[in-house]
Amino acid sequence: MDVKEREERLQERIRKLDEMERRVKEREKNLKAAEKAKKQVLLRLSPNLWDEIAAWAQEDFRSINGQIEYLLTEAVRRRKKSDG
Repeated sequence: MDVKEREERLQERIRKLDEMERRVKEREKNLKAAEKAKKQVLLRLSPNLWDEIAAWAQEDFRSINGQIEYLLTEAVRRRKKSDG
């Protein structure tokens, strides 16, 4: 293989890497947009329930908000499963 062929192969690899990087950045952009699209809800909880959810969230390595979202998602999934 001569120098020119090697250079062409390297240029092709660089082009592919640039394309992969562009796709990753586009996915990141889409994920950020999806996160911003989430609806905000004011939720009032008793202190005891808050403490229980906070402890559970810590066990599952989630934020309290993430734990509440997880619990709601699971409840909806189970409801759909039982209705279907």
